Amino acid sequence: MKKISISLRVVQLLVVACLFIQPSKAEINQFRGPGGDTTGQFPLDLSQSGIIQWTIDLPGQGLSSPVIAGNNVIITSSSGPEEKSLHILCFDQSNGQLKWERRLLATGRTMCHEKTAVAAPTPVVGDQHIFALFSSNDLVCLDFDGNLKWLRGLTVDYPNASNSLGLASSPIFVDGVLVVQIENDSESFAAGIDPSNGKNLWKINRPKAANWTSPIAIPYKNSAAVALQSSKGITTVAPRTGQTLWSFGKGASTIPSSTVYKDVLYVPSNGITALDLKGGEEVPGDVLWNSRRLRPSTPSPIVTQFGVFTVNNAGVLTCGSLTNGERLWDLRLKGPFSATPLVFENYLLFVSEKGLVQIVKTFPNEGIITSSLDLQEMILCTPIADKGQVFLRSDSKLWKLSAPLVL
Repeated sequence: MKKISISLRVVQLLVVACLFIQPSKAEINQFRGPGGDTTGQFPLDLSQSGIIQWTIDLPGQGLSSPVIAGNNVIITSSSGPEEKSLHILCFDQSNGQLKWERRLLATGRTMCHEKTAVAAPTPVVGDQHIFALFSSNDLVCLDFDGNLKWLRGLTVDYPNASNSLGLASSPIFVDGVLVVQIENDSESFAAGIDPSNGKNLWKINRPKAANWTSPIAIPYKNSAAVALQSSKGITTVAPRTGQTLWSFGKGASTIPSSTVYKDVLYVPSNGITALDLKGGEEVPGDVLWNSRRLRPSTPSPIVTQFGVFTVNNAGVLTCGSLTNGERLWDLRLKGPFSATPLVFENYLLFVSEKGLVQIVKTFPNEGIITSSLDLQEMILCTPIADKGQVFLRSDSKLWKLSAPLVL
């Protein structure tokens, strides 16, 4: 019996691992990467010759991050006087050549704050398809050749699901379900979408308040769950049914999203609040610690084996202890920042709103800026990194940075 129970436990662990493995053709398949932690290899010396591999002009504007599907880089954009033209573009990773572009007209409202755009949510790759959500509440499904599989105007079904500042929450793909979080001052909801036809598998009401955070996948016992963040706190739901699994009701930010690292959820709540996800047979969500000294502004918190990292409105990077959130050190960077930093080993890559890329090497007691590159464009979106390559975009351009890794 003991051998059988061990085998069953191994199978359970493998099942959970598979739920978090990215699709075979998508290395960076969603906002902040498959684990929602912006982890990926990037070049550590930005002064090397040829660091900018290529630059491509983009139509219109956008804040969405690129995603990777095989050798393809997928990105969205919106153009026109009222940003009613919606673009989904596919580029070759190696040379930046445009492979295809799909252009559609928005069916919903396109009003936005001047700092954002209709192409604010990041697309997601799952089930061998590309899913793109726009602030106009248009949800699009394409295959890898750019062929339209289905299009759903969520505003047609839910006319009051919008706000005058624009929507920015990025969809995720969990356990075969596309999860969208549409929250505003009027008609707020989250829904699990059938990827084959765009229909609701479930829909739940959400707090009526403007919210720009994105859902994230987290472990729950022997399966996966979806954490939905709002000003009220965290609600965790089952991806296939929308059933509430557990909640944290002490409030949270409506801009930076939570980050999961090794069975702990780090929530932007009264600074940073660390929640225990293990739970055993008990319901997860117990508070491990809270630190008011760790206060993220727009960028989401970053968590590595070296600590919890946040950037405040003044551009100060703070490292906190994983054990209790105690502040370990500060470093002033050249900001301000909207993009969440990238993580590779004990290095962080920051991109300021003015287009300055900065590499920070982290130590137990300090952080040091080791390299920088000025792209001289306003950059608000979170970059992605994979296999020594960085892809990042402004309103008008998409860059690929690449160089040999030097540790």
